[in-house]
Amino acid sequence: MERRYTGRVIDSLLQDKLEAMGAVLIEGPKACGKTTTAEQHAGSVIYMDDPQRYQQYMQMAETHIAQLLAGATPRLIDEWQLVPQLWDAIRYTVDRRAETGQFLLTGSAVPVREHGEIHHTGTGRFGWVRMRPMTLWESGESNGGVSLGDLFSPHAAVAASSALSLEQLAFATCRGGWPRAVLSKRERTALMQVEEYYEAIVHSDISRVDDVSRDAERTKRLLRSYARHQGTQVSVGTIVADVAANEPAGLSDVTIGDYLLALRRIFVVEDMPAWSPNLRSRTAIRTSDTRYFVDPSIAAAALGLGPADLMADLRTFGLFFETLAVRDLRVFAEALRGSVYHYRDKNGLECDAVVHLRNGSYGLVEIKLGGDTLIEEGAKSLLALAGKIDTERMKAPSFMMVLTGCDPYAYRRKDGVLVVPIGCLRG
Repeated sequence: MERRYTGRVIDSLLQDKLEAMGAVLIEGPKACGKTTTAEQHAGSVIYMDDPQRYQQYMQMAETHIAQLLAGATPRLIDEWQLVPQLWDAIRYTVDRRAETGQFLLTGSAVPVREHGEIHHTGTGRFGWVRMRPMTLWESGESNGGVSLGDLFSPHAAVAASSALSLEQLAFATCRGGWPRAVLSKRERTALMQVEEYYEAIVHSDISRVDDVSRDAERTKRLLRSYARHQGTQVSVGTIVADVAANEPAGLSDVTIGDYLLALRRIFVVEDMPAWSPNLRSRTAIRTSDTRYFVDPSIAAAALGLGPADLMADLRTFGLFFETLAVRDLRVFAEALRGSVYHYRDKNGLECDAVVHLRNGSYGLVEIKLGGDTLIEEGAKSLLALAGKIDTERMKAPSFMMVLTGCDPYAYRRKDGVLVVPIGCLRG
């Protein structure tokens, strides 16, 4: 299909943060486009992972760290976490200059703070932006006929069509939102890039994050288990049991917890917290996080699945599509200064995603691959949850939406529930 590239959703939010704060930190997984995006806003750049200058930068950090910060503003410091002491130096410099938009920091790992390299939280000086792989709107697979932001306005018009086919969606799911893969001219090479990204995670990145050696085969088994349980609230104990089945010796929750922490710190997995609304009844809400990858392509690579495999097993495809949809919703919510949660109670009533804004407005979203039966099922769940919410103590939902994979039209049902193909959705 012909693609139309629209830039990154994060751009306007990033500009706002630079105008408000002295320094802005962009965090996210490797290869999601952090550096390229930050370069568009930077006045000067220093790449801390430059192999030809790395040792020089390390020495400068010990002897004359201010020299690393000198340059036209905003000064972009790429992969800043390689020199954690930069944090305190930037905080001090921001205080001295007393101006906004001084520094941009990008990082593909959260630095270890328990060793004392960072002495100050940066409150009041730093702004944070989470960047994720590209949405279907950014990669051109979505035509953007329906704006998520507009849905928070009363009586928003919803009328659009999507030409995204199930086969195209399967490919986009396995390819992911990695810019280099998106720009690849051949599908085979695009999928190969994702496979190599996965291999880098298990053989290198998971150990480099804190210089702790971790077993590549154990990491693969862990990621396979995570992929099988994506979109569920499965316990760490269940994941341990999955991984331990192929271990020569016993495996503890602590060990797997350490591996999962490392994967979170390099932004490979990104679990979703539970939403706790005010309800009319005393229904117990399950508060376990839902397991997700930052991009569905990692799960596909972990299980060795390609587009044809998803097309042959639509139930599995539905699980992967949910991860893709959550990725896009998170990107759009971030730009709206909101967050995405899930809901599940003891009676089994669920809502796949709740997009909640800072002003208290929220929308309820069920994610279904498509088809009248699944749409009806999703709408029923949304209406049931909306009926439980105590609207005297909190706002009513701004919208209820069934987000689908390959249905051709976006429309509003008679019961008020929206049906929106992901091939129409934008921020």
